[in-house]
Amino acid sequence: MKFRVKFTLCMIGLMSVLFGIGGSLLLNVSFDRAVDREREELYSVYQMVSGTLRVIGEINGSLTCEDISDTIFKTTGQDEGLWEMIRFREDGERLIYEDGDTSLTVSGQMPEKGTCDIRRQTQGERELLFLSGALLTDAGKVRLDMARDVTELYEERQGWHRIYQGVFILMVILCALMSYSTALLLTGNLEKLSGTVRKIADGDLSSRADTGSGDEFGQLGRDFNRMADHLEETIRGLNDEVERQERFIGDFSHELKTPMTSIIGYGDLIRSGMLDGSEAAEAGDYIVSEGKRLEILSMKLLDMIMAKNRPPVFVRTSPAELVRRLAEKTAPAYGERGIALDVRTEQGELLLEPDLVYCLLRNLVENAANAMPDTGGDIRITERIRDGKCFVFVRDNGRGIPEDSLAHLTEAFYRVDRSRSRRAGGAGLGLSLCREIAEAHGGCIRFKSRLGKGTVVMAVLKGERNEQPG
Repeated sequence: MKFRVKFTLCMIGLMSVLFGIGGSLLLNVSFDRAVDREREELYSVYQMVSGTLRVIGEINGSLTCEDISDTIFKTTGQDEGLWEMIRFREDGERLIYEDGDTSLTVSGQMPEKGTCDIRRQTQGERELLFLSGALLTDAGKVRLDMARDVTELYEERQGWHRIYQGVFILMVILCALMSYSTALLLTGNLEKLSGTVRKIADGDLSSRADTGSGDEFGQLGRDFNRMADHLEETIRGLNDEVERQERFIGDFSHELKTPMTSIIGYGDLIRSGMLDGSEAAEAGDYIVSEGKRLEILSMKLLDMIMAKNRPPVFVRTSPAELVRRLAEKTAPAYGERGIALDVRTEQGELLLEPDLVYCLLRNLVENAANAMPDTGGDIRITERIRDGKCFVFVRDNGRGIPEDSLAHLTEAFYRVDRSRSRRAGGAGLGLSLCREIAEAHGGCIRFKSRLGKGTVVMAVLKGERNEQPG
């Protein structure tokens, strides 16, 4: 059941209860007051008659039945508006005086002297109020019975009830129309929002809610649109990440396939005995070189996984010490290739993950060395600490990188010169790993290069500076 139907039914039920109870109470209270007025008027007649008779008794010294008859006839006998019937009986039996509708009968015992009893009775189709009172005369106790016709009041009440029923039905219809219209107005914006949700669920991420109104529904639409924008951005990022992972898997499969095919092929030739000594040695060398390249690839992948998934444990570390340690280990090997290392550092400490930072430095230097021509070259490593950040610059005078390749350098398995990278044992993971490590430290990595002139790589690592004296 839709909300507008529920709302309409609830409003009809609420209105029916309130209007029904309120109307019934109003009609009943009005009727009871009208009946009370008739009782009061009947009682006033009783007081008038009894008061008149009491005065006459005091004047004459006694009150006889004849006095009652004469007095009532002279004073009120011709006024039909006061009663429908009036009757006097001596000792409740012998008729003294009677006027009005004599067919009316009064039941019940005679009240005590000076008191009266008023009650309602139905006789035929008439509704009557009967008053019974007691008077004391010389002849004994006299019973006074009076009747007043209130049938008109009951007929009016029935008429008002019929009018009220009609008004009630009309109010129910109006309430239903107004409630449904109000619910339709309230739920119209919700239906539009629901339609937008369905479109987004069906894949239309550009769909947005209507925010034209300035009320709460407009605010809801604006909040929903902000959520949709965030959702669209998140999904776009997830799609990009999926694409990167798919490219990564494809490149990784390709990187594994080529050396594994070669290793398996040369292994089969060696096992078959079809190669002579020199050919078998050459095949073995190739298998060893490809195996080393696979080893390097696996180690790079392991480092990437560790950098991405392992929460870094930051400790106070000297970046200058890491740079000097790297230079001491790599300088001899690079010297044999004609590559000179120039290290310039600045004293200070930051909160870093030392193993990851050392891995970043090693990969930046290896990448610079692989960019050198066969004749060698120079690599300068500069480390600076500014404003709580560590800046590492690795400059080389190698072949340089085309401008259109700079934006792709940190992509996994991307290589500017694939053939040369393969010969050098590279897998295209070094700079991607450097990016992961820099981002784990809240930093970034940037490139600047000129073909034939060399490349500058800047890595920024955030931390806390602790200056060391001298």
